[in-house]
Amino acid sequence: MSLFQTLRFALGGLAANKVRSALTMLGVLIGVAAVIVLLAVGNGSSQAVKDSIEKLGTNALTVSSGGGFGGSRSATVTKPLTVDDARALADPAAAPHIESVAPETTTSGTALYEGTSHTVSQVVGTYPAYFKASNSKVTHGDYFSNDDVLGSRKVAVIGSTTATDLFGTADPVGRKMTLGGTPFTVVGVLATKGGTGFQDPDDVVVAPLPTVQNAFTGFGSIGQILVEAKSADATTQAQNEITTVLMGRHGIKDPTALDFRVSSQASLLTTQADTNKTFTVLLGAVAAISLLVGGIGITNIMLVTVTERTREIGIRKAIGAPRGVILGQFLAESTLLSLIGGGLGVAAGLIGSHFTIVGIKPVIIPESVVGAFAIAVAIGLFFGGYPANRAASLRPIEALRHE
Repeated sequence: MSLFQTLRFALGGLAANKVRSALTMLGVLIGVAAVIVLLAVGNGSSQAVKDSIEKLGTNALTVSSGGGFGGSRSATVTKPLTVDDARALADPAAAPHIESVAPETTTSGTALYEGTSHTVSQVVGTYPAYFKASNSKVTHGDYFSNDDVLGSRKVAVIGSTTATDLFGTADPVGRKMTLGGTPFTVVGVLATKGGTGFQDPDDVVVAPLPTVQNAFTGFGSIGQILVEAKSADATTQAQNEITTVLMGRHGIKDPTALDFRVSSQASLLTTQADTNKTFTVLLGAVAAISLLVGGIGITNIMLVTVTERTREIGIRKAIGAPRGVILGQFLAESTLLSLIGGGLGVAAGLIGSHFTIVGIKPVIIPESVVGAFAIAVAIGLFFGGYPANRAASLRPIEALRHE
């Protein structure tokens, strides 16, 4: 029997039970689509974090409280970071490779403007150096100045999301909003950074550090210090200078017992890449289970099909159909189920990857599309092998006697 005849008989067998065949294909479709979409979500998450980190600047360093990256163990007593620590890092004599320093304290709050309320996810108190170090550019209005910091003025630069949600189409610059009960005058609007994830980088209010401390956090410790090295090549020297200065200020003599950590964008990218790789592999493994379930479904359906068509098999073998023809027909049917279901699954996966999922824009991995489809076809061959072999092994007399 030719390949064309085998496929024709296989299609006829599938068409004889349209609903059953459709449900089997649906199982494969879901499995293939799940693999493509979930791997795309994992890849999209990784890409979003990478873009966000790169937007911060290649020569930016972040100093945070707590040991970790600085050594093999943390300090017994952890001293919090303070504004005085930031001032010490800004001393060119002690840290010649540091361009600028911006202490930060971060909180959240509800902003009000003429009856409109908006919960701001990030309220950042800092110095003007923050904008350059974090690559935050103003597209409308201006930054606040060092004089605003010294005078603890109630001025703020807001993100594009905050501007839209709070002021609508009105120009925010020069208008006053109330944030946590404190009136702030908007002096600038930041350029849209975009990005996908669980926190919108454009939903932010940046104000002078003393103003935020007075209104929200108090004048104690600060959350972190953003440091800008003089160049990307100087980040290693700047990191060493930060470690030396803060060890002296915090009275630390053992470099393996730091009570702070200094992270560069390169280290953040490496750490995040490893984390997202694990996350993506986990998603892929979960999705692969769907493909396995689809394969088991093919086995079940083909076993039922063989049972229902036992007499047909007996007749065909009685009139001279060789074992290979019977085997080929049922293998062709199981492969067609996975082939058609896999093809539809690829289409569904590609369409589904165009939608934002849990705040993440999926990024398709071409290899996952080809791999998922190939695995689906292989599953059809593998899981259809047992029913096909069982059909081909039936003895004609026993098959003809089957009721």
